[in-house]
Amino acid sequence: MFYSKEEFKQEFIKRLPQAEEGESLQQAYTVIGAMLKEMIEEDWLRTAELYKQSEAKQLYYFSIEFLIGRLFGQNLHSYSIYGIVKEGLQELGILLEELEEQEPEPGLGNGGLGRLAACFLDSLAALHFPGHGYGIRYKGGLFTQRIENGFQAEYPTEWIMENANWDVRREDMAVEVPFYGGVQYNPADIEWVKAVPYDMPIAGEMGNTVNTLRLWQAEVSERPLPAFRDFEEYAVETAAISDRLYPNDALVAGKLLRLKQQYFLCSASLQSIVKGRDFSVRQLPSRVAIQINDTHPAIAIPELMRLLMDEEELEWEEAWNITTRTISYTNHTILGEAMEKWDSHLLAALVPRVYEIIQEIDRRFKAQLKQGAIKEEAFKKMSIIDDGVVKMAALAVVGSYKVNGVAQLHTDILKNREMKELYQQFPEKFHNKTNGISHRRWLIKANPELTALINESIGEEWQTKPILLNDLNKFVLDRSFHEALRAVKQMKKNQLIRHVSSMWESPIDPDSIFDIHIKRFHGYKRQLMNILHVQSLYDRMKEDSTYRPHPRTFFFGGKAAPGYEFAKQVIKLIHSVAAKINSDAVAKRHIHVVFAENYNVSHGEKMFPAADVSEQISTASKEASGTGNMKFMMNGAITVGTLDGANVEIVEHVGKENAFIFGQHASQIMLLEKQKTYQAYEELEQSAELNRLVDRLLRGELSAGVENIDYIRKQLVDLNDPYFVLKDFHSYAEAHEKVLAAYANQSKWQEMAVRNIAESGIFSSDRTIEQYAEEVWHLQKVFGEEYKVKG
Repeated sequence: MFYSKEEFKQEFIKRLPQAEEGESLQQAYTVIGAMLKEMIEEDWLRTAELYKQSEAKQLYYFSIEFLIGRLFGQNLHSYSIYGIVKEGLQELGILLEELEEQEPEPGLGNGGLGRLAACFLDSLAALHFPGHGYGIRYKGGLFTQRIENGFQAEYPTEWIMENANWDVRREDMAVEVPFYGGVQYNPADIEWVKAVPYDMPIAGEMGNTVNTLRLWQAEVSERPLPAFRDFEEYAVETAAISDRLYPNDALVAGKLLRLKQQYFLCSASLQSIVKGRDFSVRQLPSRVAIQINDTHPAIAIPELMRLLMDEEELEWEEAWNITTRTISYTNHTILGEAMEKWDSHLLAALVPRVYEIIQEIDRRFKAQLKQGAIKEEAFKKMSIIDDGVVKMAALAVVGSYKVNGVAQLHTDILKNREMKELYQQFPEKFHNKTNGISHRRWLIKANPELTALINESIGEEWQTKPILLNDLNKFVLDRSFHEALRAVKQMKKNQLIRHVSSMWESPIDPDSIFDIHIKRFHGYKRQLMNILHVQSLYDRMKEDSTYRPHPRTFFFGGKAAPGYEFAKQVIKLIHSVAAKINSDAVAKRHIHVVFAENYNVSHGEKMFPAADVSEQISTASKEASGTGNMKFMMNGAITVGTLDGANVEIVEHVGKENAFIFGQHASQIMLLEKQKTYQAYEELEQSAELNRLVDRLLRGELSAGVENIDYIRKQLVDLNDPYFVLKDFHSYAEAHEKVLAAYANQSKWQEMAVRNIAESGIFSSDRTIEQYAEEVWHLQKVFGEEYKVKG
């Protein structure tokens, strides 16, 4: 460990080899990475030994995604040496920011689900809780997004590179995962896949706690194949298990691969926990907590039963008692399409013994229900297996001891609508845990300039107790603080412009309002409404020579699932509208459209701090929580949004006067859906402007006839606008007029920004993890004897 700039420089120079031209940055990155790894390794081993000696209960967080972002700079921050290294390198003629760019972005996630999991791991380590992640080491990631002629194209993500990654292969801890075979165990009929763990350290403050993210890689087993299997085919199929996140499941082969991934993750992880324990299996609930992040890992419930019965030789009742006291479940969706269901025949073929256990769980649960006065409709809704389909959300509720939503509105909808019958059956299981974000990543690391301003104003204690950001409320009316905050925002805008200039040739006005919409592309997130509004602004400027609003730059970023044609057409529409507006000599001075290609964590670290306006415009009742809304808020952006997900709680904290809320409320949307009274064409009949805009869209004029807009037409017309884009459009446009009016009064705008930052501490993932630890997992913080010295 080095404690001064000079100590760092001496060690760095001693280790740095003579670099060939063009290799210096990569070599400098490798040298500092090795120095960091040595520090972390020592603390990692010490933490593991401490957990073992203390016999602490440990959490294992199962997630199909972990969107962790780059770790090089984050680890420097964790050890409080970022500044030392930056200054030392600068004196040697090296920019630390350029070294950070040498690290590839891990391809382990897509959106909010994976970023939440990463924030939780960060908070667990920072708060000294024994908590680890289990995921899959996707070689090709989700995909790397490239925009070709305005269309999204998908390429493998090349992120696994020698000396550039933080994970360590643990060959000695590999396990074997069984597929196929029969209900009765016969090793000759089973196709085995070797699961090799790659462990990644997750370091808390000063390395006092270093937990583990374990990522499984699928490899060919040395066990003999069933006689009918071709080895080459088996090898290709095995490699595919840990190749891509979310393979396209439009065909049966894709569905089978997704199911393989989920079982591979759960079986390997549970074997690691159960077989690697040093205590009686009957102590599992008191020594282990397993949280399944959405339904992707719900197959962990029958798999744990299999291990307890078939390998630990427990009877059903005891195994079930242990399982349902060990596993807890987080629901992340309200959308019926996202409530995972699997065809029974797929499960029966791929994992026959596990499917048999699911059948028995279902049989026993149905027998229990029949003892009460359950109506047929409720009985059907609660059934785990129904009409040849296994409902994974029902399995997750029945087989866990706690079930949570991720925002209060989301949890209420689960209780009162989506899972009403299951909630009535198990009211004691349901609870809310509003999501949170790591303020260490999204404020301290992403926005060091704002961090410095906050430190100067209220001290540094908020960094370990983020709720103390509340102290900034005393600066809401402080004009000198406003000016300092404006200067920070301008600096972050300039940095973002430099960041995107390489991918976007059209110049960006640094004095424009930065309006940012960065999310995965989906109908309910309503990127379509945003770009239609931008087009309407352009139309208004062309029709009215006096309409010349304050300049605005509209940023978009996010990926569409490869098989989701509607979302891909919206991406194309954004690029078509951008090409038209950005090339118009008059319009481009007032409206500018930018699409951040291949949006990821590193882009986000530049975009959140630079935003003036945060677009959180999902159809009310559809977004479970959102975490981007919290990242924007923490960096002083003002929300334009619906009362959906965690937006509701954000507005409760900042006040309606410090956000721009529009659109139908969740109760109104759900009533329209229930009554089936909404008719999209009525919105067009009532608005000549909207009718003209949509007519031009559907005739292809907005995209110069380049693209087929069948999927957009289907959603707006054939499916009767299921996400109420047309219903909320005018309210959304009015909210943007209010944005312009508010921005014109900079004193008022800065008051709003300060209030948002000051109230953001409650949305730190530290708060969320403290609540889980106390109310669900029953974890204790574990400190080493040297903690006070190191801390």
